[in-house]
Amino acid sequence: MARHWQGTRAAGLEAMAAFVPAMGRRYAAGRNYDYGPENRKAVSGLSPWVRRRLVTEQELVSAAIAAHGLDGAEKFVQEVSWRSYFKGWLELRPQVWRAYVEGLDADLAALSRDRRLRRAVEAAEAGETGIACFDAWAQELVETGYLHNHTRMWFASIWIFTLDLPWRLGADFFYRHLLDGDAASNTLGWRWVAGLHTRGKAYHAEPWNIATYTGQRFTPSEAELARRQESLDHLEPEGLPPLQPLREPTPPQTSRPTLLLITDEDARTEDFDLAGLDIRAVATLSASHLRSPREVSDAVIAIETEALADAAMRAGRPVDRLLAGVPDDVARFAERAGATQIATPFIPRGPVHDWLERARPALAARGIVLAEWRRDWDEAVWPLASAGFFKVKERIPALVARLIPDVLSAASADGRPLSSAR
Repeated sequence: MARHWQGTRAAGLEAMAAFVPAMGRRYAAGRNYDYGPENRKAVSGLSPWVRRRLVTEQELVSAAIAAHGLDGAEKFVQEVSWRSYFKGWLELRPQVWRAYVEGLDADLAALSRDRRLRRAVEAAEAGETGIACFDAWAQELVETGYLHNHTRMWFASIWIFTLDLPWRLGADFFYRHLLDGDAASNTLGWRWVAGLHTRGKAYHAEPWNIATYTGQRFTPSEAELARRQESLDHLEPEGLPPLQPLREPTPPQTSRPTLLLITDEDARTEDFDLAGLDIRAVATLSASHLRSPREVSDAVIAIETEALADAAMRAGRPVDRLLAGVPDDVARFAERAGATQIATPFIPRGPVHDWLERARPALAARGIVLAEWRRDWDEAVWPLASAGFFKVKERIPALVARLIPDVLSAASADGRPLSSAR
């Protein structure tokens, strides 16, 4: 049966515990194979919970190493770290997110006036292109809100290089439907396939690769996947923008009356030090509709609603529900609550960050400060994301030793190898 993702921490912890035995060699050997949604056992499917921090990267890494040692869990830990790398990379280059948003607006304007393009995009999204594998994946995405990571790469490659469709419209299709849709991973994943993330190194879906890693479920021909262009470098002839300093959050102050704000970006406020805060009100912010100017899937909105309700229950106090509509609304709500600061787990680059930035003038006018906590894991990994993934990969043993030393000690006492020379 296809997986059902319930947006609660309890469900995420249960799914993590069930997958722990497979986080070692079995994951390394089988993670690239997609035998279909009814037979997908080698990958964890934990991303919808991790995306909301209902289960954290640090918890996943701890569980994997405790069960398999760092060497045995090496590939799983690396794949978990890719998400952190992408988050940090986008934080260091926020211009790339702005360019995506502006480019998507331009692509949607072209879609509204170009009938041929509109028909082609509609056929791709409906799974009616005549390419059997692609059509099945489009339908699976819409029906389940999920695609295997390897399949996401094939799909994006066919969208860009075979169907010759604008990459941002494909990224938007994913973002509107993926339950684990994340601004950084989604945007940069599509850019990576297109050859924009690593300049000149586009990813091309090959028939033999699809046949091999789907267990012959799909066997497209060379003609079906013919490429219409080799590179999208011409879209960004100037190359990548320069690095910017990592944005430092304003930490919450204990002296200020506080509105505790819970978002879909991190639904675990209990991980932070709330005891010293003068909390006047708690609110959840529903914001999944901000992912796109187009309609976001009901399934995405439903899992956000579940996650926020679960977070509200764990908050242990009355919680108001806010909808991310007019940005000034959050300032008015905080003012009515008597709060002079809004405290929330760090909001990374993406639509919620953009929405809160638009609210800043109204907050400032009322003397309200937006304060954020940033997790130790992010503080450690994000600064390493200045170039390729290798810089993060080579530091994983040191990061683990620094952030989860107790797990290493326990695994060492049990005789598991801890360090990796690779």
